[in-house]
Formats: sequence, structure tokens, C-alpha cells
Amino acid sequence: MVELIDLVLLGMLAITALRVIFLKDLFAVVMLFGLYSFLSALIFVNLDAVDVAFTEAAVGAGISTVLMLGTLALTGRKEKANNHTALLPLLVVIITGAALIYGTLDMPPFGHPDNPAHQHVAPRYIEESPKEIGLPNMVTSVLASYRAFDTLGETAVVFAAAIGVLSLLGMPKPGGVAIDSGLKSHLVLRVVAKLVIPMTILFALYVQFHGDYGPGGGFQAGVIAAAAVILYALVFGLPLATHVVRPNFLKVLAALGVLIYAGTGVTSFFLGGNFLDYNVLASDPVVGQHIGIIVIEFGIGITVFAAMLGIFYGFAAQAERTNIQ
Repeated sequence: MVELIDLVLLGMLAITALRVIFLKDLFAVVMLFGLYSFLSALIFVNLDAVDVAFTEAAVGAGISTVLMLGTLALTGRKEKANNHTALLPLLVVIITGAALIYGTLDMPPFGHPDNPAHQHVAPRYIEESPKEIGLPNMVTSVLASYRAFDTLGETAVVFAAAIGVLSLLGMPKPGGVAIDSGLKSHLVLRVVAKLVIPMTILFALYVQFHGDYGPGGGFQAGVIAAAAVILYALVFGLPLATHVVRPNFLKVLAALGVLIYAGTGVTSFFLGGNFLDYNVLASDPVVGQHIGIIVIEFGIGITVFAAMLGIFYGFAAQAERTNIQ
């Protein structure tokens, strides 16, 4: 039954991807990309990778869709006609696909118990993680403790992406553009948004501080909280949103989250441990692990929140300035 579900979802992914290739309406392409992300999330759920599915749904189908729509506001809905032949791109795709398929030929069978990952890495985490980290959610143990260096790099990449986008687009001034934005004529949508936004923020807090015990963590919580403010901006207007969460405050938050993460590593270093060795943060190593993971997940959450919302502010402000002109 699991294999049948995987085949159906993969078939739907293939159909969606093929449809995207031939569409000229970029708005429809963005919608299909959102559908593609939802299908990917379902596949991850079927593979028991709920944390990855959570991230794919929040980032791929949520924030990415909004940002691509913001890009369309700057570029246009229809793909421009081009005169070049499609043979060269097709050849590149065929060669790349063939190389990828060739690279999978010597891979071990999917899910086989004798695979190296199941013989070395997985048993180590399964057997030692409850004693060393003490968290029910083993994914959080791996990402936030065993693999903390890599996760710090991912957080820095999100921060760098925000810097790059805002360097090109800039940030809006709070209420700086007095235009009639938002969906003021849609009364039902505004009422529903007032009900949904507080619950979304509450859910983001739950995901943030419950990631030790279930699917969630700083990445997912930051995106969900940013989505709540983005919904507020879309419904009530960008000027009001920039008064609620000011752009300058986002700049501080984005840098602060990375500093909190790296500062936790420096603190453990000065307490006699290795960088990002949480064991020295308390007399009991397991308690130290809990403290370190909570702190660095909080840093991840505020950096992701600030970066995602800041990027949206940049696109939205640029789109509004374009519409005025």
C-alpha cells in the first residue's frame, strides 16, 4: 500500500512538472509549483519524514509561493516570446538527467537493512541519542546537536540570502508610501484573517517550543510566524504591516538570531567544552543539551522569521513603487 501511494504521488509530481514546462502563464506556473511542494510534502509524510514534510509545506508551498507572486508583480504574468530554438536546452536537460540516473546505478537499494546508513549511522543515533541528548524527537537531536555545525551554516545562509535580496530591493519605510493597499473591500476575508492570524502565531510558538518532542523547530516556526505577518500585509496593506513589525527591527532580529546561535557555541567553548558542545552548559550533560538546543532553536526561529518577512517586505515595497509609477 505504501509503494502504491508513493507511485501515485510520484506520477502526480511528474504530471505537474510536465505541465509547468508548457505553460506560458507564469501565475499558473507559480500555483503549480505550490502544488508540487504540497505533493512533495505528502511523499515525505509517507516516508515518515514528518519534519522534512513540515518544512517543505511551510517554505515550498507557503513562503516561496508568496515570494514568486511578488516577483510576478515586478516582471509580468505572461512569459515573453523568444526566438531561440529549444533543442539546446533540451539537450542540456537530457545530458544532466542521464548523468543523474547514471550516478544512482551504484547506490544501495532503497530501504535495504544492509545499507551503510542502517549499519553505522542510524544505529549510533538510535542507541545513543536517548542517553546523550535525551530528546524524544531524534530529528531535533541530529539537527541541533550532532549536526549543529551544519545547521549553523544553514542559518547563516538564510541570513545571507536576506542580505542579498534586501541589498537589491531595499526595505520599505514604516508607512512611507501612503497608498490604498490591502483588501479593504473584502470584509469577509478581513474578518477571517483577524481570526486566523492570532492562531497562526500561536501555532508558530507551539512549533518553536515543541520541536524537542514532535515535528517542528526554529525553521518551521520562523516561516509560520512570517506567514502570519505576510497574511496581515496582504489583507490590511503593507503600510500597516510595517507599523506592526518595523523593517529596522527585522534587520536587528536577523542578525541577533545568528549571534545567539554562534554565541551559544562560544559560551560552551569558554566553559571548557568544544564549540557547540552543550554538555558544559549545565552540571548534568543532558540538561545542558536541552538548554543549548532550546537556545539555538530560538536563534534559528527569529533569524528565519526576520529573513522571510524582510524578503517579502522588499518585494512588496518594490511592487508598490512600480505600480505607482
